Amino acid sequence: MRVTRLVLAPSILFFFSISLAAQQTATSNAQALQFLQRSLNTLGGGQTLTDVTLSGTARRVAGSDDETGTALIRALVSVGSRIDLAFPTGHRTEIRNTAGVAPSGSWSGPDGTARVIPDHNLLTDPGWFPAFLLGTTVSSPNSLITYIGQENHNGAPALRLTISQQFPSSLGDSASLMQHLSEANIFLDPSSFLPLAITFNTHPDGNALLDIPIELRFSDYRAVSGIQVPYHVQKFLNNGLILDFHVQTVSLNSGLTASSFTVQ
Repeated sequence: MRVTRLVLAPSILFFFSISLAAQQTATSNAQALQFLQRSLNTLGGGQTLTDVTLSGTARRVAGSDDETGTALIRALVSVGSRIDLAFPTGHRTEIRNTAGVAPSGSWSGPDGTARVIPDHNLLTDPGWFPAFLLGTTVSSPNSLITYIGQENHNGAPALRLTISQQFPSSLGDSASLMQHLSEANIFLDPSSFLPLAITFNTHPDGNALLDIPIELRFSDYRAVSGIQVPYHVQKFLNNGLILDFHVQTVSLNSGLTASSFTVQ
């Protein structure tokens, strides 16, 4: 069966025809692929999308620190993502670049010193703009997508899908570990198929084996030029709120260039 797929790639349309079977690996789930594709179609609305810029207010919670400031989030398809936060205690930046042979990333705090994000924390997408994560997953031949079932998540019914990447060039324990490090759960609204949440794990710099749960929750979706954008995004670390982002302005296809995503 051939279906029209929404994909994300620079300077091309979302849509092209592709065999559903071609997207499946040996253990992928056809129903999961259909659900993911339906979500992607709902998010994209048949539009071409290459970059997005979100700006607004943000609340940061870290231990005794609880402060409010501004956030600027940018993403460029097949290149990377960047978040810039400005708070009374200083600026914070995180950059991820996926344009090279292997992903790279860095972050900096109020002292302005760039610190490398370890490789084992670069195998999951931070997910701030869910259409990009879903599009990358659908278009990757190494994606493993499984439908877990319907369950309650954060007090609401949701369709749970698990996604990960397979690494054919790796063997044994190495391949299994890398696949685990790339794993994420996507929770879809069973009526609208819009993403409600994405969960994945981060890890200490020196220990890829220790999982620390992260969750991004999406709400207040609004249509912007036919694209569904969540105007409220919350980030939780180990079940505690660490960032509460309210979008005020959205810019789509503004012509972002790769220079904005150069890892320091």
